[in-house]
Amino acid sequence: MSNSSSISHFLLLALADTWQLQLLHFCLLLGISLAALLGNGLIISAVACGHHLYTPMFFFLLNLALADLGSIFTTVPKAMHNSIWDTTNISYTGCAAQLFFFLFFISAEFFLLTVMCYDRYVSICKPLHYGTLLGRRACAHMAAAAWASGFLNSLLHTANTFSLPLCHGNTLGQFFCEVPQILKLSCSHSNLKEFVLIVLSICSAFGCFVFIVFSYVQIFRAVRRIPSEQGQLKAFSTCLPHLAVVSLFISTVMFSYLKPPSISSPSLDVAVSVLYSVVPPALNP
Repeated sequence: MSNSSSISHFLLLALADTWQLQLLHFCLLLGISLAALLGNGLIISAVACGHHLYTPMFFFLLNLALADLGSIFTTVPKAMHNSIWDTTNISYTGCAAQLFFFLFFISAEFFLLTVMCYDRYVSICKPLHYGTLLGRRACAHMAAAAWASGFLNSLLHTANTFSLPLCHGNTLGQFFCEVPQILKLSCSHSNLKEFVLIVLSICSAFGCFVFIVFSYVQIFRAVRRIPSEQGQLKAFSTCLPHLAVVSLFISTVMFSYLKPPSISSPSLDVAVSVLYSVVPPALNP
């Protein structure tokens, strides 16, 4: 039995058992990473260079693109390195850093998606008040609140997770460092602080989810009252891509963290984690 003070590295889950499959996974991850880099990079460049794009919608898209790039390049490069070099090692400090930045960017992304839902709600349901409700100062405050909330959530979870004594080995059942996998290694029978943090995070996420659902109910009711079919299509084309990414992100995160242990398996855990950590950053653009 070992404790956390003697653990110098963790062993991540290998994505495949054979070299051919490892090379295939490397190529798939490389393709997704390049797609995310190209799409989000074009958004950042367009918004930064195009003065006519200095609007609330594109301002939030810029922040979302930054969060997407941060989240995908926190986990994917290490997985690609492990696949091509046939290793599973990650250092103790590297695991802590990866967990912190992943939680930071993924939490900020979720809060930014919620703020973007509010932007769509105001633009469709209250268009005459759009300039008042979403002025530059209000947009800056909402974006800052999203990033600050992500930072605080990440800091609390990372600090608490790595303060627990670990005595059940150093093998993680995931291709990146994740809170539930590290908690499985803890020899502490009472993880009350982490339980409280998880409950608070779930409550916060549920509140954002309720707000998103309520906003889209109001949006669809307003769209149905638009007399022209062209106007309805324009409104739907603005909302449906955002709603699709939000639905994929929320459903996979909830399933990953709330699924019963009886249906848990390494392959299922990896597939679900890819759907919420890798796919949305590539699809958001």
